[in-house]
Amino acid sequence: MSPEQILKIPARVLSQKQREEYFINGYILLEKFISDDWLVKLRDATNELVEQSKKVSKSDTIFDLEPDHTSSEPRLRRVSNPTEHHPVFWEYVSKSPMLDAVADLVGPDVKFHHSKLNFKWQKGGEEVKWHYDISFWPHTNYSPLTIGTYLYDCGMDQGPLGVIPKSHLLEPMMSQYDESGKWVGCLSDEDVKKIHIEKAVYLTGPAGSLTLHNCRTIHGSPANQSNLGRPLLLYTLTSADAFPYTVNPLKPKHDQVILTGKRAQFAHHDPLPCLIPPDWSGGYSSIFSLQQKEDVEKAMM
Repeated sequence: MSPEQILKIPARVLSQKQREEYFINGYILLEKFISDDWLVKLRDATNELVEQSKKVSKSDTIFDLEPDHTSSEPRLRRVSNPTEHHPVFWEYVSKSPMLDAVADLVGPDVKFHHSKLNFKWQKGGEEVKWHYDISFWPHTNYSPLTIGTYLYDCGMDQGPLGVIPKSHLLEPMMSQYDESGKWVGCLSDEDVKKIHIEKAVYLTGPAGSLTLHNCRTIHGSPANQSNLGRPLLLYTLTSADAFPYTVNPLKPKHDQVILTGKRAQFAHHDPLPCLIPPDWSGGYSSIFSLQQKEDVEKAMM
C-alpha cells in the first residue's frame, strides 16, 4: 500500500498527525506507549537471557558478545531472535498495542520479519555507525519499519537511537560496501559528510517508549559511556504485500507470519531500486561484528 492509501484508513491508536509525521520525516517517537505490566514481563525475560549468556564464552547464532564478556561480568551486544528464546517476546509482538501502532503506518495487514534484542552495556557499549536497514534485507517495497522498545529510561548518556530526518527520501541510496567491494554494513566517511549529521535527532525517552523508523531512514547510535546499560528490544515488521528479495539473515522460524489482517494476494513493487547485500544463506553474525571488522570473511561478496 502507498502512504496515501494507508492514511485514508482509520487509525487504531495513532493520531493522524503522528502518521503524517512518520511519512514526512521517516520516524516517530511514542513516549511511554507501553504499560508497566508489559515492561515488567519484558525486563524479566531479558534478565533470563542475560543469565543464559553467562554460560557462553564466544559469540554464536544466539548471543553476540563483546570481546571482554565473561561469566561473572556478562557484556552482550545482541540476542538474535529473542522471540524463539522466551515466549514473552512473541506474546509482546503479537498481542500488545505496539502492533496496532505498526498497522497505522504500514496498513492493516502486518507481517513479521525478525526480532533482536540489542544491548549497549554500561561503560563502553559499542556505537552503531550510520546505516540503512533495508540494504540488509531488501524487499519489494519500502514499507518495512523497525520498532524499538526502551525497557528502561534512555537519555543521551546511554547511546540512544539517532535518526536523520527525511533521509528515507534521499535518492539515490548510498552504498554500504567499501571501495574494495566488501560489505561493511554502514555508510562511508565521505557519504556521512553528505547527510548532515548535525541535523540528527536522538530519540531519548522514558521506559516504555517506542521508536519507529522506516527501513530507508539513515540511523545509528553512539557508544554508552554511562553507568547504566541500555537494552533495546527491536522488531522489524512489514506490510503483507512486501516480500523479501533475499534470505532473511537471522532465519527466524516466524519469518513471514501474518500478525494481524490477512495474507496479500499480490506483491506491491516500489519503482525505486534497492541495494542488495551479500549472500546471507551461509550465515550471518551481526551488524556489530561487521562494523567493527570482526567478520571480514562474511563481509565479502
